[in-house]
Amino acid sequence: MIIKFNRIKIKLGSMVLLLLVSFFSQAQLKGGHILGAMGLQSGTQTPANTLSVYVPGYFYSASSLRNPDGDKSIANPDLTMSITGAGASYVSDFKILGANYGATILLAFAANTIQGNSTDVHNSLAFTDTYIQPLQLGWHNKRADFVFSYQIYLPTGKFEMGASDNSGLGMFMNEFSAGTTLFFNDKKTFHFSALASYEINGKKKDTDIKVGDLLSIEGGLGKTFYMMDAEKTAPKGILNAGLIYYLQYKVTNDQIPVPVLGAIETNKDRVGGIGAEINYFHIGCSTSAGFRWIAEVEAVNRFQGNTFFLTLAHVFSFEKK
Repeated sequence: MIIKFNRIKIKLGSMVLLLLVSFFSQAQLKGGHILGAMGLQSGTQTPANTLSVYVPGYFYSASSLRNPDGDKSIANPDLTMSITGAGASYVSDFKILGANYGATILLAFAANTIQGNSTDVHNSLAFTDTYIQPLQLGWHNKRADFVFSYQIYLPTGKFEMGASDNSGLGMFMNEFSAGTTLFFNDKKTFHFSALASYEINGKKKDTDIKVGDLLSIEGGLGKTFYMMDAEKTAPKGILNAGLIYYLQYKVTNDQIPVPVLGAIETNKDRVGGIGAEINYFHIGCSTSAGFRWIAEVEAVNRFQGNTFFLTLAHVFSFEKK
């Protein structure tokens, strides 16, 4: 009788371990890079001697959850995430290796912060992780611009392992980016851009859980239009419009420690997206407004949905007259 009972326990234990392996091998953890924040002319730095103060509005709506085969595992998960805040970006005329030096900071608030593939997300708008870009270098040539940057995400948002109301991801994130904008005419009004970012993640707070490294690529193909004043002697505004895209790949596996089994390395995820962008800069007011929409496609082992990004900015110029 005791022997039979022990066999039953062994079988149950084996089933539990198999379920744990199956669950964690399909689980995915999210990084800090916000897809859709870059679009047209993503490889171009803003002009030197300017300070841009901006308010971003990010909204993501998940239409489905995709399994490791890319098939729907959950249709209509009724999950949305939003981010807003205030940021500032400064570009100087100080040169490093022939490039202008710049820096950026963003203090943000997030609602329904997506941590991974779980739909159990219920935090109201709260202070989230802080984005700091202490180094940005920008080069400008006749037919191409180039940019290189380093950014860090500080775990300033609330995080407790297993909680459904976390506003942050609970980890330090380092990221390196490089990109270019190519111009197809002398007036630089027809352009294509690509910006590649590589995110290296640390362990989550009070755990040995580590999110895999992420590669993100963003850019677009667009046209610049100069809106002339009534006398048609000078432009009063600049309009940019075109198609945009993004891609994101999990380069290394997530590492999730499981009792008895040790560290489980999960399946990698990926997603693509294509959409449109329009933005307008009013020269007289030195203000801009931009809108991006991206529909995601070919998602594997993650949510698939729609991304909306609205940005309002005011530019202060310190250029000597």
